[in-house]
Amino acid sequence: MIAVPTPGALVDVLGRSVTSEHWFDVDQARIDAFADTTDDHQWIHVDPVRAAAGPFGATVAHGYLTLSLIPALTDGLVEVGGTGLVVNYGLDRVRFLQPVTAGSRIRATTTVRTAEPTPQGVRAGFTITVEIEGETKPALIAETVVLYFTA
Repeated sequence: MIAVPTPGALVDVLGRSVTSEHWFDVDQARIDAFADTTDDHQWIHVDPVRAAAGPFGATVAHGYLTLSLIPALTDGLVEVGGTGLVVNYGLDRVRFLQPVTAGSRIRATTTVRTAEPTPQGVRAGFTITVEIEGETKPALIAETVVLYFTA
């Protein structure tokens, strides 16, 4: 874990990385639920029989499903004290590098990229790499931005 006493102290840990010890299961039920939520029922995601003969040999998670799991995957990796509120500010860049097949396990590495003072607190940038267990190529790399409001 990376821990700092205040949002301003994030500048002291620029470039530091931490990887989750917890692997997260991406099963077909989760993929199906995401398909229902987003109304994206493309066969590559929801038809195991057809997908088995497809390019990946199995159904795959939606890229946006993997992206949406970043908060769960990174929970507790970076602790910032002295905050009254933490807000997801957005994304600067996202690349989906490899599909996550149903039944895979994923985890994340977070790297502190930037920390800029704002009138509200500190706007921090992180590089999040989501890896797939047993694979050398990550599922995705995203540059996320978080706004830490000072307490």
